[in-house]
Amino acid sequence: MSANVAPSLERLATLEWTARVGAVTADALAELRGASLASARAHLGSLTRAGLLARRRLLVGEPSLYTVTGAGLRRVEAPWSDPRRVSIANAPHTFACARAAAALQRGYPDHVLIGERELRHRERVARTPLASAALIALPGLPQLHRPDLVLWPIAPGRLPVAVEIELTVKAPRRLAEICRAWDATSGVAGVLYLAPPSVRRALARAIALAGAERIVVLSLDSLAPIDARGTSIARTVPS
Repeated sequence: MSANVAPSLERLATLEWTARVGAVTADALAELRGASLASARAHLGSLTRAGLLARRRLLVGEPSLYTVTGAGLRRVEAPWSDPRRVSIANAPHTFACARAAAALQRGYPDHVLIGERELRHRERVARTPLASAALIALPGLPQLHRPDLVLWPIAPGRLPVAVEIELTVKAPRRLAEICRAWDATSGVAGVLYLAPPSVRRALARAIALAGAERIVVLSLDSLAPIDARGTSIARTVPS
């Protein structure tokens, strides 16, 4: 299959998903589709050979990251034309987002999972914040704080859930300000933070300092493949 040949509906869905969340790995795609790792690798390899995905191996011990190329973005008619840039610096966060996105989408089929890039586009079109927190102006911080991912309900009349992937500890005052802003955001049903243990402790302190009541903090490990756990994450996400 070349970039000039129309991909199958299944491959088109993978392109659209990757464009929506930013990047994908073979294990994340396997989780999303409920498929084997070998099948997911073959699927991504086909799209890469067609020039619709780009593959990068950035970290030792981690799988390849796949992002949509310019040709792939044109194929799915994405509203942005520049491919997602991944680097060694942002690779750990990109891996975490890719895996969390797949697990959340599979766990919440009545929602559509989108990334920060698509949220930015939606808010630009709407000319108003949709699932972002308005921050009081602070040095080095933008006025709007956008989440890494958003669980957007398919049914009308329901609010989205903002998802933050927090891998490092922010300055306490900054983190408390972000938590306070999220708690005051009427456009979201709540906020889900996914973080390792050391960061979860800092988040708990910031949430207490901010007096925030609509933020849930979970371990990244809690989003292990749903079938392997035999449990659902449905009760952990704000609604």
